[in-house]
Amino acid sequence: MVTGPVGTSRRIRELWVDARFGIAGDMLLAALLDAGADLAAVRRAVAAVIGDAVSLNTSEVRRAGQRATLVDVRLTRPDQPHRAWAEIRALLQHADLAPRVREGALATFEALAAAESRVHGVPADEVHFHEVGAWDSIADIVGVCAALADLDVGTVSCTDIVVGEGTVAGAHGLLPVPPPAVLELVAGSRLSLRALPTGAPDAAAEPVGELATPTGVALLAALTDGRSRAGVPALASAGAVGVGAGQKDIPGWANVVRVVLGPAAPEVGEPAGPGDELRVDWLTQLSANVDDLDPRAWPGVLTALLTAGAVDAWLTPILMKKGRPGHTVSALVAASPQGAATDAVRRALLAHTSTLGVREATYRRAALPRAFVAVPVRLGSEAAGSEGYGSEAHGSEAPGSGTTQVASGEVRIKVGYQHGRIVQATPEFEDCATLAAASGHPVAQVLAAASAAADAAGLRPGQPFVADDGG
Repeated sequence: MVTGPVGTSRRIRELWVDARFGIAGDMLLAALLDAGADLAAVRRAVAAVIGDAVSLNTSEVRRAGQRATLVDVRLTRPDQPHRAWAEIRALLQHADLAPRVREGALATFEALAAAESRVHGVPADEVHFHEVGAWDSIADIVGVCAALADLDVGTVSCTDIVVGEGTVAGAHGLLPVPPPAVLELVAGSRLSLRALPTGAPDAAAEPVGELATPTGVALLAALTDGRSRAGVPALASAGAVGVGAGQKDIPGWANVVRVVLGPAAPEVGEPAGPGDELRVDWLTQLSANVDDLDPRAWPGVLTALLTAGAVDAWLTPILMKKGRPGHTVSALVAASPQGAATDAVRRALLAHTSTLGVREATYRRAALPRAFVAVPVRLGSEAAGSEGYGSEAHGSEAPGSGTTQVASGEVRIKVGYQHGRIVQATPEFEDCATLAAASGHPVAQVLAAASAAADAAGLRPGQPFVADDGG
């Protein structure tokens, strides 16, 4: 029986947010729209939550001589009430939103509610978003999440966040910059704050005021891994760049948020190049150097990594500092926007080894499409000590007969193919090991018999091959 090609559809894209001149929800939304997000898709998502209560429009502006997109979020109906977190949560849960848009918006508002709860000393469900403004914050947050979905963004990272200096007017009076909610949002995270952009005068005639709003910081806290990144990440190339303007036009620097969008990764199953059949996917490699683990533990470590979801795991002998022998343990995981498998393998690596840290890198892999073909394999001989094929009776040796009975089973052959012809055909080792254990024959003999059976079935390099797509 032939099974379909190995692999599932998946798309990964990385976004880097440059918040070194501040961050606000409308600025981030404007940058994403400038990078190519569909304004109509954003409007539909916002309308699904709050109807026609707000309008969203864009315009081109200049900030310190730099072109940027400005988003104008306006109430279309006056005197809209402030909403508590419990009410906003219900609106998001019942709105007709894509799951990832809903999840991102809920996570952002939950972070905001928790921060405001600590600031005001009230239960999170009772928090009213005075400082962020319920309606425009819904538009900003839902709009950003919808834009990320429209751009196929899988992971988000950001720089240090510049927050400004001086004071800002709040619903309860004058507040220091950064506002209390901003400090609560970054507490416990690995996001870093700066007062002013690098190179800005340390003391201006007038304090610049607020540059990072609670809404903008909440989006970064909820949608990134909570870690600041100093420079542009190692993207293969920039798929797009977007620049979003703030409402203020500050003398001396550009009040903008920039985003750098990584190139869209081909989906698994897409050709690697024009006219090619190589399948493309993206893998995360996790690795750590270890020099103090009992070597008897390593087989169990590799098993734990594979059980946690790694597609491959291996050891490499290395020579570490001070001449100590050690190993690099590595695991490959299929990359995904959610990162659940990566997280599980990361936790397994930390739990089952003595390492204190894990390195991670993303790799693009081009591979032959592949399929499995099950072939019957017969083992044993009719005369003791010979290696011929015989009947299909199971067993090893007939007592007193001087002959060895044969055993039979089924082994899957992994076939790699391209342009309708076989490139590789290899017996699946686990199937051979299972048959060897059941029959009492050596694994090497089963492997040889499986290779011969594959060859007899025409599963050899150069032969025609058409995979069953499972449909």
